[in-house]
Amino acid sequence: MSSSTAVDGGSSSRKKQNRKLWASALFLLPAWLLLLIFFIGPILLTFYFAFTNLSLTGSEAQSTQFVGFSNFLNMFQDPNFRISVMKTVIFLLFSAIIGQQVLGFILALLMKEKNPAFRRVIGIIIIAGWVTPEIVVAFCWVAFLNDSGTLNALLQQVGLKPVAWLFTFPMASVIIANIWHGTAFSMLVFQAALDDVPKSIEEAAVVDGASRFQVLYKIVLPMIKGSVVTNMILVTLQTLGVFTLIYAMTGGGPGTSTQTLPIFMYNQAFVNYQLGYGTAISLILLLIGVLVSVLYLKSMKVKV
Repeated sequence: MSSSTAVDGGSSSRKKQNRKLWASALFLLPAWLLLLIFFIGPILLTFYFAFTNLSLTGSEAQSTQFVGFSNFLNMFQDPNFRISVMKTVIFLLFSAIIGQQVLGFILALLMKEKNPAFRRVIGIIIIAGWVTPEIVVAFCWVAFLNDSGTLNALLQQVGLKPVAWLFTFPMASVIIANIWHGTAFSMLVFQAALDDVPKSIEEAAVVDGASRFQVLYKIVLPMIKGSVVTNMILVTLQTLGVFTLIYAMTGGGPGTSTQTLPIFMYNQAFVNYQLGYGTAISLILLLIGVLVSVLYLKSMKVKV
């Protein structure tokens, strides 16, 4: 009798758990549908279109066909693609890794343990550049760097000749603009990480004879390693996708001097109307972001 009661009780408990599970699934159904329609669906379509000759004009627009790896083979044989990869690497290296990461850390280190009011004022000034839309940032820097811009006006005041910055140094111009725009994010991440480092550990190291550099290199940086990797990944992915800033400042030119992969992808998809080819380029851009992120994690010995 007791065993029968126990079986009935267990069966009733399982039924209640199943009802709760189905109720939870029912409540989550709208969210899953939205993810399927607006996130998973476009991703699957992107992968499909990358292997087709989808176009906005011509016969391909009327009868899209599956072409296998033709888009990727054409891409790797295209010299403009190789140029775009090289420009993307240069833009990523100097803008994200050397620029935003290093400058953001230096700013956070300089503001460490400073007066709270001072930190708020400086933080607001720096963050103002970060929250400004890319198109506005681009127009501000064009106004600053163009032939009759503010920088050339300042140079003329000290007797120097004006320089066509956007034509002579186009890549340096967009790199500096992107550093100015994105450094605040790195500063905020490192500022929060540095504030969490116990001051007592640093003081103990100084008492033991460690220099300020040794404290920073051997104690502080290892303790904030997770924040360093996280910030590097986020900044890298954001920099890989920069389009508006470069396109508004230089249009990818002069020539192909600032034609990064997003600019090249846009030109192929919406200027040359080859959507299938442009979609294939977007997959390569996605693959680069994944590989770079994994490389960061491995180099910092973070488990993935």
